[in-house]
Amino acid sequence: MKNFKPVTPGLRHYIAIERDHLSKDRPVKGLVAGKTEKAGRGNGRITVRRRGAGHKKLLRTVDFLRDKFGVEGIVKAIEYDPNRTAHLALIFYKDGEKRYILAPKGLKVGDKVVSGPNAEIRVGNALPLENIPVGRNVHNVELVKGKGGQLARSAGTFANLAAIEGDYAVLKLPSGEVRMVFKKCMATIGEIGNEDHLNEQMGKAGRNRWLGNRPKVRGVAMNPVDHPLGGGEGKSSGGRHPVSPWGKPTRGYKTRAKNKKSNRFIVTRRK
Repeated sequence: MKNFKPVTPGLRHYIAIERDHLSKDRPVKGLVAGKTEKAGRGNGRITVRRRGAGHKKLLRTVDFLRDKFGVEGIVKAIEYDPNRTAHLALIFYKDGEKRYILAPKGLKVGDKVVSGPNAEIRVGNALPLENIPVGRNVHNVELVKGKGGQLARSAGTFANLAAIEGDYAVLKLPSGEVRMVFKKCMATIGEIGNEDHLNEQMGKAGRNRWLGNRPKVRGVAMNPVDHPLGGGEGKSSGGRHPVSPWGKPTRGYKTRAKNKKSNRFIVTRRK
């Protein structure tokens, strides 16, 4: 982490992440695409509040599938990605193809990575869950075989492989949930890097605006016409459970369907 002398109000509380080890080159041209920023709008109307503006970004194409079985790749660079908390590793494969993968903790430029059932148990390598020793930390875990990694993809996260039982692997997820995943689903060895991301402090409101986050006004600070929690004489706490402007509960509101077929795969819920 980097602290700064408080020579300006914005630097007084600013705590940044050291990024000297990241590549300063532009992203690979064939692996980026333009990103149309909707600013929280759909069909011209605001559908998601408090989004807008923000710096222009290019969308990096990340290989969540890790389906280049048996082809060795070399890490050429660790790069910043403006679209996610994790960093990316640029892989040059022996057959000439280039791909971005999520950069795990401990992966360095020059390291070799490979995916497939016969891959070595080493950070950055991707294998089916049934081929990974019990007790290992993994990330970028598939929920459906061949769909690509969906679990444990943000900075500093990992899932712990607790057991293999029959056709399923038992995983403890970052949320505390314990669930079963089909043992032939792919996962990558190690933890996601950039684990200090949660210690970063913006320092000023403008930095949040660069990320596309707009100001948030509390419901209790509004008028009754604008919000169910608005109004009241003096400062009021709202007088009811927190709700959205349209009266929907904003905390503990169960949105998961009762007939979810995936319920049987959840061993322990996160709550």
